[in-house]
Amino acid sequence: MNWLAHLFLSDDDIEHRIGNIIADWVKGEARAQFSPGIQRGFASHRLIDLYTDAHPVVARSKARIESPFRRYAAILVDVFYDHFLAVDWEHYCKTPLREWTASVYAQFATHGHRLPEQARAGLQRMADDDWLGSYATLDGIEATLRRMSRRLSRPNHLGETAPQLTAHYAELRADFHDFFPELQAYARAVRTARSEFIMAVIP
Repeated sequence: MNWLAHLFLSDDDIEHRIGNIIADWVKGEARAQFSPGIQRGFASHRLIDLYTDAHPVVARSKARIESPFRRYAAILVDVFYDHFLAVDWEHYCKTPLREWTASVYAQFATHGHRLPEQARAGLQRMADDDWLGSYATLDGIEATLRRMSRRLSRPNHLGETAPQLTAHYAELRADFHDFFPELQAYARAVRTARSEFIMAVIP
């Protein structure tokens, strides 16, 4: 899943949300400097990615991506699923998307000073350009893919792949709605297991 889903599936506390987001920017030993709350976000991000990558519905979506773009299928399905979460937001959240994203950006603004420059700058760009809300539009998806293509180290055609969404829109949308409730249940189970572990070790 991409950033909107990771944030949506996070705990409400800001450190967990930040860890879920900056997991893509902070790797390896650099993570040790962060608070336990942010590190829990790192762990949640990884678990959600592992569950998503192994799910048969996600595999079905990846198989819909046509050659020569199949090599980007994992990235595309992550981004396309965030689009469907944004488009059908009211199915999963009572708070309107614009109001929800504004509250997340406000949280980032109050905690950004605690983060390394790269992560702080990334969160600021996310808020300034409303990356989360932009998933709801096809133009926003194209802009996201072009932005991601510039982050890859080698020349690539990722920025040209947005038409794969419109070419398989209904099928991918159905896949998302088959998959996402199961991902929500998994994320809840992870949170419950963590809470039970904490209660077990606290005297």
